[in-house]
Amino acid sequence: MNTRQIILDTETTGLYPNSGDRMVEFAGLEMVNRQLTRNTLHLYIHPDRDIPDEAAAVHGITLADLEEKNAPKFEQVGRQIADFLRGAELIIHNAKFDVGFLDMEFGRMGLPTVEELGCKVTDTLGMAREMFPGQKASLDALCTRFDVDRSKRVFHGALIDCELLGEVYLAMTRGQFDLMADHGGEAGGSYAAAKIQRPAHLKVLGANETELAAHEAYLDTLDKITEGKCVWRTEADA
Repeated sequence: MNTRQIILDTETTGLYPNSGDRMVEFAGLEMVNRQLTRNTLHLYIHPDRDIPDEAAAVHGITLADLEEKNAPKFEQVGRQIADFLRGAELIIHNAKFDVGFLDMEFGRMGLPTVEELGCKVTDTLGMAREMFPGQKASLDALCTRFDVDRSKRVFHGALIDCELLGEVYLAMTRGQFDLMADHGGEAGGSYAAAKIQRPAHLKVLGANETELAAHEAYLDTLDKITEGKCVWRTEADA
């Protein structure tokens, strides 16, 4: 898997991109082969309008803050954002909201939409509702479900939300990439490699108690994701 993915989030002045609300923060974290890279784009953006108190209470960003930071307007950074996103798979929680604002802001500049940039959009909100029907699917709820530490999240900032969403997304999709021998691919290859006879000169180091406990905790997480169908434990019990 060589897909370039971007964990993405935005903060805005309100909920309605087609009724005058604007973007005030953008964050994107690049991930390749399920590993975060150093290619990150984080911008505070002057909305060229007021920021209602109810919006500031959510993300903690005020117009005074943006003016003190000398934050650019979207017209100054829109092309940079578009180039950063081009051709990537975008991992977004409640993607309709963020894509709506991006398309609105791009449209004001005559830039291509997210779709026209060749981006695939993966909505983790939809994924969560499908995986856990009838249960809470907010980012906070998913952090709790997957034991992701959100203690540093005081406000709904785009950057911290991206960091949390990255961990949640990896946990949600882990079952697709672990030891699934019957599906082949990377995981199947790893499983098959374990059966190759070990050369006599290689020394075997057994896991200590701490490592074994960590391994069991990891398998517990896989059991949650696969509803008790963790392949490692299935094979061990066979």
